[in-house]
Amino acid sequence: MRQFIWVCFLFLLSSHELFLKADTYFLDPDTTTELYLFNGTFTESENGITSDRIINPLVLGPNLRYQPQINSFSIDDNVTRFPFTSAETGTYTVGVSTLPRTIELSAEDFKDYLEHEGLNQVIASREQQGISDRSAKERYSKHVKALYQVGVERSGVSDPLGYPIEFLPIDNPYDIPESGVLRFRLLRKGKPLAGQTVHYSYLNEGILAPEQHHTTDKNGEVAIVVDQPGVWYLASIHMEAVQDDEVDYESNWTTLSFEVR
Repeated sequence: MRQFIWVCFLFLLSSHELFLKADTYFLDPDTTTELYLFNGTFTESENGITSDRIINPLVLGPNLRYQPQINSFSIDDNVTRFPFTSAETGTYTVGVSTLPRTIELSAEDFKDYLEHEGLNQVIASREQQGISDRSAKERYSKHVKALYQVGVERSGVSDPLGYPIEFLPIDNPYDIPESGVLRFRLLRKGKPLAGQTVHYSYLNEGILAPEQHHTTDKNGEVAIVVDQPGVWYLASIHMEAVQDDEVDYESNWTTLSFEVR
């Protein structure tokens, strides 16, 4: 029975994540395609994100920067959809941020959640304060990005979108070096975030590989070996205690996805 509850709880945690996806991340210039927000696991969206929660959608491309109109977002079959129109050839960064929501968890569920996400500093702080047996209220928001390759020519992907937390590619995933190693920097309020757990995996032919994790170094960098085709993602959560009458913690979730052939 305990194992069944734990499996259900892990499913609940995974369904908390948000990903920006597409049928393919390789697109043609001067065309319009549909992008998707999956609010759930990487393979299934549990519910859509309504347009009133969406803020700061942004598209960066070669000689291009624009904000998709909020009224262009719609929900169909638990998936939030919006059109993306490419221009000239190059690598594009698309991002979406959400307004915060609040959740309350029991002490046991909150600890399980922290352990699952590798938030050991929060666990240690609660133990030090003697509050591990208390329930917790968390205010969370999500900030997601995806990289799309339009045409053949590569272009820069190093400009941040200015989200509270985001992955910034150091290497262009569409120009993988022979080593297969891609480097990313995790930013919190525009500054490198050290000692942060990063989860990553990839989806290939409908099969999701087991999730792996690394910890960012002192420069906020993490390196992963990309040695399989498929759609890859990175994910991380930053949480901190806040002095607030309404919540105990504030967390910012981030994901980044791209495709490898």
